[in-house]
Amino acid sequence: MGDRFNTAAGWALFAGIIALGGAIVSSKFFHEERPEKMGYAIEGVEAEGAGGAAAGPGLNTLLASADVAAGEKVFAKCAACHTVNQGGANGIGPNLYATVGEGVGQGKGGFAFSDALKSKGGNWTFEALDHWLTSPREFAPGTKMTFAGLGNPADRANLIAWLNTQGSNLPLPAADAAPAAGGDNAATAEGNAANAAAPAENASGK
Repeated sequence: MGDRFNTAAGWALFAGIIALGGAIVSSKFFHEERPEKMGYAIEGVEAEGAGGAAAGPGLNTLLASADVAAGEKVFAKCAACHTVNQGGANGIGPNLYATVGEGVGQGKGGFAFSDALKSKGGNWTFEALDHWLTSPREFAPGTKMTFAGLGNPADRANLIAWLNTQGSNLPLPAADAAPAAGGDNAATAEGNAANAAAPAENASGK
């Protein structure tokens, strides 16, 4: 009986040692091999807030080729709060007739603009409207405007161009000048040519 007990106790002790050793080895392995950044990247998807705005045409270029009809369709997102017809009543937001070029937070039949907007100053230029439509809260922190903004630059340009036809009719800016084609390549080629000519000049000098 004593021999059986000793044998069983020995096997139990051996199993415990094996289990403890396995736990130590596995914990060491996973500690060393665990990636610093959990999860995995999905190709083609940017992390939220990373990368900033995508590079593309500037506002002037977008306005110069703006689609006014498309801008009217974008305005459908604003129509629940704004009217745009001449003499139209203010709603949740002010009537927007002849807004382009008008003073920020002024006029509009006595509409109660927020202090944040009234204190902004300046006029509703194309650039100011683009900034406002991108993020009203960033343009005028504390504004009563709850609209989150339009993330698509082309949508903003189309909307601004259409609003401009509603009683303002200011001349749209010319498109930005395109960068010189092959400018960097031309400069590199000129540099290479100069470097190649230098040895020949030195040789002829000797």
